Amino acid sequence: MTGAPALAACLHSLRAVVFDTDGVITDSARVHAAAWKGAFDPVLAAAGGQRPFDPVDDYLRHVDGRSRQDGAAAFLRSRGLDLPLGDPDDAPGTETVRAVAARKDELFTASLRAHGIATWPGTVRLLRALRSRRVPCAAVSASRHATELLTAAEVLPLFRAVVDGNEARRLGLPGKPDPALFVEAARRLGVPARDTAVVEDALAGVEAGRRGGFGLVVGVDRTAGPDSAAALRRHGADVVVTDPGELLTSGEGR
Repeated sequence: MTGAPALAACLHSLRAVVFDTDGVITDSARVHAAAWKGAFDPVLAAAGGQRPFDPVDDYLRHVDGRSRQDGAAAFLRSRGLDLPLGDPDDAPGTETVRAVAARKDELFTASLRAHGIATWPGTVRLLRALRSRRVPCAAVSASRHATELLTAAEVLPLFRAVVDGNEARRLGLPGKPDPALFVEAARRLGVPARDTAVVEDALAGVEAGRRGGFGLVVGVDRTAGPDSAAALRRHGADVVVTDPGELLTSGEGR
């Protein structure tokens, strides 16, 4: 095929696209999941009789797309563990929610510095196609590492705006499933939510796109599990794809 790839029909009427970062742009969701496992499993072992953290199911259900503190609290609550919140400067450990979150960040940062993070090629192809059509794009993440990840992956110039965990904290924006991060990204692009697409792999993020009244919510189903696509649709995805690169074809997902 010659010339620039065509955008899927579902994108034709939209004027901007907001991408989640972890699992959509960068192949970092699995690294986050492994870090969470390293932080949670000692807590579960100390509680006695608790099964270990599942880096697929538990990650997707409870922590994916959420801030570290919210994700730690949500998972621990799901196991009936009522740890105190703790203080913002708690050292990494197992005694408080903030200590568990700090341990997760410690493990993630160590892995990032040791191994780096790759991007998903299909997403990069889509971003370049959108840029060639002058469709502005933004990246969103609850993680405070997002801008660092995008810079290291050499894709930061493809985005007109980035709203990461540092910005969320500075502006006091609530985490997903609240749509505030996506709404702020669309505001920075100068495009109303109704004319903007959201591309997201987390259930909480898909729900945030729906709540925010975005014109299209694309669910990215990297796991292709028996119920994963249906779960994304239940939470508000209009279209489900296994990779954002599918949005460069004439099809609109599964």
